[in-house]
Amino acid sequence: YTSPGPSEILIRNSAVAINPLDWAKVLMGDMMFGWLKYPIVLGSDVAGEVIEVGKNVNAAQFQVGDRVVGNAVGMDKRSNKSAEGGFQKYTVLRTNLACRIPEHVSYERAAVIPLGFSTAACGLFMKDQLALQFPSVPSRPTGQTLVIWGGSTSVGCNAIQIAKAAGYEVITTSSPKNFEYVKKLGASYVFDYRSPSTVKEIIGVLKNKTCAGALAIGFGSTEACLAIVAASKGKKFVAQASAPLDLWNFPSGVFALVGTMLGTVWSVLALAIRARVHGVGVKFIFGTDLMANEVGSTVWNDFLPKALANGEFVPAPEPHVVGKGLEHLQEAMDLSKKGVSAKKVVVTL
Repeated sequence: YTSPGPSEILIRNSAVAINPLDWAKVLMGDMMFGWLKYPIVLGSDVAGEVIEVGKNVNAAQFQVGDRVVGNAVGMDKRSNKSAEGGFQKYTVLRTNLACRIPEHVSYERAAVIPLGFSTAACGLFMKDQLALQFPSVPSRPTGQTLVIWGGSTSVGCNAIQIAKAAGYEVITTSSPKNFEYVKKLGASYVFDYRSPSTVKEIIGVLKNKTCAGALAIGFGSTEACLAIVAASKGKKFVAQASAPLDLWNFPSGVFALVGTMLGTVWSVLALAIRARVHGVGVKFIFGTDLMANEVGSTVWNDFLPKALANGEFVPAPEPHVVGKGLEHLQEAMDLSKKGVSAKKVVVTL
């Protein structure tokens, strides 16, 4: 294995989780993240035991033997190093994207956190995104309301909890079978994302409130969020956590692919025009941007350890373990691609 750099730790992985990013890269090849050339080590979500620490890492932060969870950044352009990939026995983690986990949290439960948590934090707290107040234990109420479209997704489950910890009331959407689950995570209102009246109903709820903006998760969510934010008083901004194409129905075959790409370009342009007309800012979230600014250490080092320890933050969605050993990764990616609801696919090692 590769030894960690000065501000890094090396962990022996006990559980890894799948994100759509992983199978999407396999599916799309060089069309996505062109800087990643085969062979590469995919994987962002890891949990395991620290076996080596860098020379600048103090014992109060991390020590050999600590149980940790972290966001592996081997797929980020600023890293692009296979030692920082997740789907292997040992992973090098940056200390500002890792956190000790309490004894009551298992490795497979912890493994669902990283990229969903980081993506939510980028959208909520980065200065060029929603720029909300940071989360704290206990939270400091702001009196504002945030819209999170796609509450039972991995990003959504994390966003609901950290927005609440940052002092915001949360309105979210999910399928009816997940209503209770997202309420348990901290949402005050939840609507059926498939219902044609949901946009109107959310605008109604926001009538006497100050909107802190919206986080759009899932194909087609940005348009809905744009309509809500444009019609409400408060921050006119949508942080966009999803690709503008439907990865779950991605075509095979070159002609279908070209058609999809042209359609995607057109829909992105149409969305940009609509946003400008309504005076709403829309920005795509790159989930690991927090590695390069204060958001990373604020949420991973200052907030998450305390919140996990006292139960104010719970690993979500629930892990769905498909097997033990790296040989189960393909099966895990296939299952994730098929689609899971309020679950995240995990492989133990």
